[in-house]
Amino acid sequence: MTAPLIDPFQRTVNYLRVSVTDRCDFRCVYCMSENMTFLPKKELLTLEELDRMCSTFVRLGVQKLRITGGEPLVRRDIMTFFEAMGHHLESGDLQELTLTTNGSQLERFADQLYACGVRRVNISLDTIDEAKFAEITRWGRLPQVMRGIDAAQKAGLRVKINAVALKGFNEDEMIAITEWCASRDMDLTWIEVMPMGDLGNEDRLDQYWPLKDLRTSLAEHYTLTDLAERTGGPARYVRLEETGQKIGFITPLTHNFCESCNRVRLTCTGQLYMCLGQEDMADLREPLRASAQGEGLLEDAIRAAIKLKPRGHDFDYSRHQVDGQMSRHMSHTGG
Repeated sequence: MTAPLIDPFQRTVNYLRVSVTDRCDFRCVYCMSENMTFLPKKELLTLEELDRMCSTFVRLGVQKLRITGGEPLVRRDIMTFFEAMGHHLESGDLQELTLTTNGSQLERFADQLYACGVRRVNISLDTIDEAKFAEITRWGRLPQVMRGIDAAQKAGLRVKINAVALKGFNEDEMIAITEWCASRDMDLTWIEVMPMGDLGNEDRLDQYWPLKDLRTSLAEHYTLTDLAERTGGPARYVRLEETGQKIGFITPLTHNFCESCNRVRLTCTGQLYMCLGQEDMADLREPLRASAQGEGLLEDAIRAAIKLKPRGHDFDYSRHQVDGQMSRHMSHTGG
C-alpha cells in the first residue's frame, strides 16, 4: 500500500486540506449566514479520528497538510491534534503542516503552533479598515486580529494574508493593503469570490471583481514580474519590484487552475471532496470507524475516492449568472 495517490488524469495527490470544525467566531458575509445552523457535534470526527485519518493520508503519500475550518482554532483541545501531526514532521513523512485562520485566536496559540512544527499561516483578512472589518465579518474585531498577527510574527511564523477581492468593498484599499503587507514583510494573495453556499447568487455577481482587473490596476502603481514559483496551491505569483513582496492571484473564475490540482479536501464529518467546485464526494467516516485500529478499509476507500477526482470545476460568471453554484458553505468544506 505504498503506491502514491494518482488520479485519473495522472496528477499525484499529495496535499490534503482538512476542516476540523464548521464553527467560527466570525460570520463573514460571503462565507456564512449570520444565523448559521452548525452540525451536531456527534457528527464530527473526534480529534483521535482526525489523527487516524490524516495519518493514513500521510502514509499514502500526502506531504502537505493544511488545517482549516470554520475557524480551526476555536475547536476545543485542537492543539493535541497539531501535536500529533507534528510527529509526522519529526519523522520526515510530512513535509509541511500549515494553517488557514481568521487570526482571532493566534494571540493565544501562536507559540504552541510553532512548537508543533507549523512555520507558515495564512490569515484571511479582506480589509484593514476597522469599521469595514466589523461590517464584513459581522462578529469580528480588527484589533484582535492585529494582535494575533503580532503574536504570530513574534513566534516566528511566516504570515501570508489572503484577501477576497470584493467589488465595491475593498477595491479602494488595494494599495493600502499592499503597502501595509509590505511594511510588515507579509506576502499577499487575492482570491476571486466563489459561488459557495446559499447566500444569494445576485450578491455574488455584484461582488465579483475579476483579478485580471485588479492586476491591471496594480500594474499602474508597481512593476510586476511574473514568478514561476508555486507553493502547492492554486495561486500564481508576481513580485512587486518596488517592495520585493510576492502577490498571489487565485482565479477560479477567470483562469481555471485545475490542470495542476494536487489536492483534496476532507470535511470535519469525514467526507472527502475531490474538487472544491463539484458536489461529488466520498464518505470516509464509515470505513474509518469500521476499520477500528486497522486501516485497510480506509486505505481502500481513499484510493477509490482519488480515482473519482474530476478534471476540474465548473465555476462560471461569464454568462451573468452563477454557474457551478455549490449549495454547501465554504466553512463546511474547508477553504
